[in-house]
Amino acid sequence: MRIAVLGAGAIGGLVGGLLARSGTDVHLIARGPHLAAIRRDGLRILGLDTDVVLRVPATDDPGEVGEADVVLLGLKAYSYASCGPLLEPLLGPATTVVAMQNGIPWWYFHGHGGPHDGHRLESVDPGGSVSAVIPPGRVIGCVPYPAAEIVQPGVIRHLEGWQFPLGEPDRSNSDRGQRFAEAMTAAGFRSRLSDIRPQIWLKLMGNAAFNPISALTGATMTGICQHPATRALVARVMQEVLDVAAAAGDPPPTAFTVERRLAGAERVGDHKTSMLQDLENGKPLETAALLTAVIEIADLTGVPTPSLRAIEATVDLMWQTRSGAQPS
Repeated sequence: MRIAVLGAGAIGGLVGGLLARSGTDVHLIARGPHLAAIRRDGLRILGLDTDVVLRVPATDDPGEVGEADVVLLGLKAYSYASCGPLLEPLLGPATTVVAMQNGIPWWYFHGHGGPHDGHRLESVDPGGSVSAVIPPGRVIGCVPYPAAEIVQPGVIRHLEGWQFPLGEPDRSNSDRGQRFAEAMTAAGFRSRLSDIRPQIWLKLMGNAAFNPISALTGATMTGICQHPATRALVARVMQEVLDVAAAAGDPPPTAFTVERRLAGAERVGDHKTSMLQDLENGKPLETAALLTAVIEIADLTGVPTPSLRAIEATVDLMWQTRSGAQPS
């Protein structure tokens, strides 16, 4: 299996590096000082049983890589519509795109089978711009649970987690999905092919609540959990997410209650969410996939989401104020 990692940042670099270590033919696509360091010194991964340095082919030109069996997409969701020039050289007739994404993906209702089968979500696929670049038929869904960070160019630290659930949009048990799951398992990840949508909502329970509140307040997950009012707000947001998931026909397993998710988040410690890190680094925020798409599905299914709407409005205004963006 020949795998190209488009966006070999913290998560993409971690996965690509460990796939390469297990014997998979991997090519990293990165840029800037990170790419220069990988080429010069190798890709260093910290936080494993022992620190490792891996010599993995890396480039900023996908044309040098050519067609891959699998493209592992490590970009932020807001970059998908504009990634066509980078993605196109990697695609052959049977290339699979594995999108490691938080939040609601653009392909959510593709092959869904429910009453909204085939519905396009404008918030994450405006005008069909993402589907035009990454046709849903190429996609295997992937929910990234691990946390990792780039410590310095060429150096990635694994913080926690090994789960990467995978799933076909049409819920099938495909050969391509099984092959990729086997490669991920051989690399040391907890990866299996299953119905991915309940897993999307399970991860989203935390992301939709903690990420925007963290960005608004500057607080870590522990700080949010230990403040009674924000803990209560998180619980309300999580319940709204569960209500929308149920209305869409894809509820997470019943064992994962709001209180269980809160307790798990509190155990993570003083961890800055990805949205807070993006805000501090002046990067765009992933509000469309984490908040707006949930509200869009809520409107489609008739579920009230007052807390989600309030948080989305304040995060949107905060970003406009800080970035000088025009009102959306």
